[in-house]
Amino acid sequence: MLRHTRALALAAALSSTAFMLTSVAPAFAAEAERREATIMVSGEGEAAIAPDMALVLLSVVRDAATAGEALSANNAAMAEVLASLKGQGIADKDMQTTDFSIQPKYRQQPTDGTGFEAPEIVGYSVSNGLTVRVRDLSKLGGLIDQAVKLGVNQGGNIVFSNDNPDAAIEVARKAAVAEAAAKAKTLSEAAGVKVGRVIDISENFARPMPMMMAAAPMGKRMDEAMPVAAGENRYTVTVNITYGIEQ
Repeated sequence: MLRHTRALALAAALSSTAFMLTSVAPAFAAEAERREATIMVSGEGEAAIAPDMALVLLSVVRDAATAGEALSANNAAMAEVLASLKGQGIADKDMQTTDFSIQPKYRQQPTDGTGFEAPEIVGYSVSNGLTVRVRDLSKLGGLIDQAVKLGVNQGGNIVFSNDNPDAAIEVARKAAVAEAAAKAKTLSEAAGVKVGRVIDISENFARPMPMMMAAAPMGKRMDEAMPVAAGENRYTVTVNITYGIEQ
């Protein structure tokens, strides 16, 4: 009797499983038939605007026989540079120390043979780097000139940028979408179908590579402000859009 009951239960379970499989298979088939045909396109937009800000790297390097003497000389020169920058309207928040180092200077004499004597310390070099954000580009050349005259003797790289490029990015974004839509229209017309709803849209945005230039030689005293050409910054946006197809 027990075996008979178990057999009946097993048969019922198998029958239920078979029913489920036969019910699910048509559902998958129907889903595949309902899967929407799509067109995937991409578009790129670009906008160019003039820089309104510059980042300048200035460094004061001083050498002396002892680390203390080199540090004192460096501190005195950098204090004059900072005071000058503030006097020209540069705010404290726009000046930042970005590199500071004290390095020994070595000398190594050759021996009478083919080797060298052990290196000996002959002095010290102190370097103090300062990154300055210049928001008025008309002052940039004169600012660098004055800094050089007060003791800056290394660095001088300039990176032009924009404080708020959102408006330019918005223009580039709209141009990218328009280009993608035009591509979808061309493809659909060529295929004899109509563009449907937007199924998916994504964006890729890369900030422009910094425009860099080198200032005049740091050891040269200049009587006229250094000429500066800021050029343009270009912002590029790429969008990827998936459209449904109306057949």
